[in-house]
Amino acid sequence: MTLTTFALVRHGQTDWNAERRLQGATDIPLNDVGRGQARDAVAVLSGQDWDVVVSSPLSRAAETADIIAAGLGLDVARRLPGLMERGYGKAEGLQAGPELDALRIPGGFEGAESEESTAARGLAALESLAEEFSGKRVLVVAHGTLIRLTLNQATGQTLPSVENAALNLVHHHPVDGWDLEYFNGERLLAGAEV
Repeated sequence: MTLTTFALVRHGQTDWNAERRLQGATDIPLNDVGRGQARDAVAVLSGQDWDVVVSSPLSRAAETADIIAAGLGLDVARRLPGLMERGYGKAEGLQAGPELDALRIPGGFEGAESEESTAARGLAALESLAEEFSGKRVLVVAHGTLIRLTLNQATGQTLPSVENAALNLVHHHPVDGWDLEYFNGERLLAGAEV
């Protein structure tokens, strides 16, 4: 059975990240800090050979992937809709406060995609890539909540927030499932919880 390795990288910073606004599926571009974070990620990722780069179609992830791929001498193979960020409905663009609180419901926000649906969509995208690129090293640029919820589902852990442009390294084995090796750039001890 073949092991497939994934680097899951959250896009670089956007103005909405800096302003602590919920982005969700709203297509907000990278800012200059985010572009710098993407360039910095190249140094972390360049010590390993990557076979393919894929990303979410949202511009902040697509541009991060383009910068990283160019720095590694690769092209982005495709943009996968399954890797888009969780949709937050009417809460997108809002900051913490009364307006956002008014939209809160159990499990999220009014009109938002559920955590379960987001995790299932993200995991389906990764499992499809694991099948297509079995035994390869796949670099995926996506979004913080999507990565966190997908890794929660895949590993059975409850992970904290995913940092912009940090390395999250996970291995997929067709029989043994998923094994998280790095989270937010930090190596985990075998069997350790984050």
